[in-house]
Amino acid sequence: MTQSELEFVTEHRRHLHQNPELSLEEHETTAHLIAFLESIGVPYERPLETGVIAYLQGNGDHTVAFRADIDALPIQEENEVAFKSSKANVMHACGHDGHTTALMLFVRRCKALYDEGKLPQNVVFIFQPAEETGAGANRLIKAGAFDNYPIEAVFGIHVMPFNDEGTVTILNEEITASATEYRFFLKGQSSHVANKEQGKSCGEALTHVLNQVGQIQQYHLNGLQRNIVHMGRFNAGEAINTVPSNGYLEGTIRTYDTNDLQAVKDQMTKIAQSVQLLFGVNCEVKFEEGYPPTYNDPSLHDGVVRALKAADFNVVEMDKPYLFGEDFSFYSQIAPSYFAFVGIRNEAKDWVHGLHTPKLNFDEGQLIRIADYYENLLFQYNKEVTS
Repeated sequence: MTQSELEFVTEHRRHLHQNPELSLEEHETTAHLIAFLESIGVPYERPLETGVIAYLQGNGDHTVAFRADIDALPIQEENEVAFKSSKANVMHACGHDGHTTALMLFVRRCKALYDEGKLPQNVVFIFQPAEETGAGANRLIKAGAFDNYPIEAVFGIHVMPFNDEGTVTILNEEITASATEYRFFLKGQSSHVANKEQGKSCGEALTHVLNQVGQIQQYHLNGLQRNIVHMGRFNAGEAINTVPSNGYLEGTIRTYDTNDLQAVKDQMTKIAQSVQLLFGVNCEVKFEEGYPPTYNDPSLHDGVVRALKAADFNVVEMDKPYLFGEDFSFYSQIAPSYFAFVGIRNEAKDWVHGLHTPKLNFDEGQLIRIADYYENLLFQYNKEVTS
């Protein structure tokens, strides 16, 4: 770690943190990245309205990609720091400001190597919008952002406040869950409470739906698997003295087994069908496919471990995947990929708050170690290392 690099990551991370933007609204962030790339002479493309793809041609025959996400969350920051978010109810509460800054430092290092004629491989740098909502990775792929790059591997990281600084957790194959949203729409018949028997109550029907959805995990999924069938928001009714004619339920399904996901969807479909039979209420369930499980290709594992250890990280092999979604998962569609979780927990400094919380914070010095990891991957990357 050099002082100039520490100053670099501190300046850029805090600028990004102070100026967060929500998914697909990252215009200022994109402008900041473009100004940085132009200042050091790195060519770039903008396949989408926000986000940037940069590229440098190295001396080798291989092309490797590295990804950072750039969007923030609709959260009101509670940290009392000089670089506190300047925008009400918008905060980098998931560490994407750190991910972006670490990749910026890596770009700067690669450009220096390129200028010296020492860049070992071709590199694609992905500053991706809309990870939190909007599936920015999938949008880039569908826009053809990578069609002209023969990418052989994609690497990414996520900061993890539940793990101590200096620790990185990895897992072959699925490391995060799929994330699928579901919504039940109920339509009954209203009547005055004095003649309630003439109505078709969505209140009664919704109670049935809630009870049955709550039983899916207990009775229809393997108890040894980790799954979540979450009910996030529901309501029914229009007035205090009428039979509810409308009902609604929405939630999310998290699983890393595609068979379990299908079992949940099948059971929800049956629940919707039963509502008409039992209550005379129309009920429709709709699914919005979210992010698939993030799959870490085992062929990349050994190289990842060597690169992490060379960056002085303690590597911990996980037993089970995390049950949150991550749209890095889409990159496995274009090439083998590997995703790692970098610990940022520091109890002495009270950096112990979780992702998506209003007090997430971390030491910018950890971003330099992430750039070290990326550089190690780049220098060791070849077909022999990853096969």
